[in-house]
Amino acid sequence: MRLFLLAFSFITVLSGCGKEEQPFEEVIRPIAWQEVQQTSFDQVRRLSGTIYPVEEANLSFEVGGKIQWIKVKLGDEVNRGDALARLDQRNFNLSRQSAQANLQKSYAALSETENEYKRYAELSAKGLVSKSGFDNAKAAFESASSAVNIAKTQLDIANKDLSDSILTAPYNGKITKRLSEPSMQISPGQAIFQIEGDDGLEVQVVVPETMIRDLSKGSEIDIHYPAFPGLNSKGTIAEISSRAAAANAFPVTILINSETKNLRAGMTAEVDFTFQGIGRTGYQGKAFRLPIAALAADEGQKSYVFVYNVEQQILQKRMVQTESILNNEVLVSAGLSSGEIIAIAGVSFLRDGQSVRLLDKHVKRFN
Repeated sequence: MRLFLLAFSFITVLSGCGKEEQPFEEVIRPIAWQEVQQTSFDQVRRLSGTIYPVEEANLSFEVGGKIQWIKVKLGDEVNRGDALARLDQRNFNLSRQSAQANLQKSYAALSETENEYKRYAELSAKGLVSKSGFDNAKAAFESASSAVNIAKTQLDIANKDLSDSILTAPYNGKITKRLSEPSMQISPGQAIFQIEGDDGLEVQVVVPETMIRDLSKGSEIDIHYPAFPGLNSKGTIAEISSRAAAANAFPVTILINSETKNLRAGMTAEVDFTFQGIGRTGYQGKAFRLPIAALAADEGQKSYVFVYNVEQQILQKRMVQTESILNNEVLVSAGLSSGEIIAIAGVSFLRDGQSVRLLDKHVKRFN
């Protein structure tokens, strides 16, 4: 039995020595990749703001009294000059009648004193009356003239109060608040309505002090609306406050240029402020935007990427100049050319000269 086993082992060794060693086949790894293109180095900061009407006001009577009627409801459209509400006018009419009567009485007194003054003036010229008598007649005439002027002013005030007892719309717009009801006793200046003009909407946003120096009136910007995904519009910077508000931020007002039919005051708007990008090396111009995962660093902390050689189907290590990081993307100013393909994942497991294949069939551009 032992002899049989030894013989079998010997035959096995001989048969093994007769076979040629098989060559090692390298596994060609698939890579996630992206074709790079140069794009603008401009940087965009998005800030949230609130939509307001360009024109908005609280409407109130300039006089006090009891509300007789109100013609409009919440949400009604109104035109400039439309009567919105009226106070009880009885007291205003009485005041006006009294002022008219007082003016007529003042005119009568003026006529009488004027005749007396003229008579005394003629007699004084002939030396037939004393100087004191003439002075008294003159003073009475001047007093009557002043009384007429005062009576005219009182009548003007009474007429204005009567006119002010009717509240009218200052411009075309919509009633957004109704704060009073008929028969209410109100005071001068007490808000009765709130009106929103139809001259459009604006966005009010606060901008950090680090950005305010780069803004200028008249600049056009992009606006987005979270309540309406996909709805975008252009806006123009109309006002930039010269004084900081809370947290060293400056209020900025932006006019919405396009149709605002679906928008409402109080909604949120997101405003994109675009600034000319400046890299950490002072670079200004176009750059490549790469995902952070596409870059690695060598022992000297210099950045590199792996560029795919289409002809040889291998990776080539390429040093690149990074400028800044923005929105999880690295901006690269040098080391790449438009149209080149780079690996964008697992770069720490890749090596220079490695054979690879592209994971996808169609080229995707990364801007």
